Amino acid sequence: MSDSVYKIIELVGTSDVSWEKAAENAVLRASRTLRDLRIAEISKLDMTIKDGKIEFYRARVTLSFKYKDS
Repeated sequence: MSDSVYKIIELVGTSDVSWEKAAENAVLRASRTLRDLRIAEISKLDMTIKDGKIEFYRARVTLSFKYKDS
């Protein structure tokens, strides 16, 4: 087994549909530029409210990916 190093970042995904879609949006966007995504963990869920109605669901997602030398 080789030694590995992982980088951890935090993103906030949004959706006007659900928290699940908000988290999915964060992962999909990150996957456009990051390789070897390993773990996604939801660390916080919240929503923005406008005029008494839910405007956006927000999911704070902690992502890890394998750190590679250039």
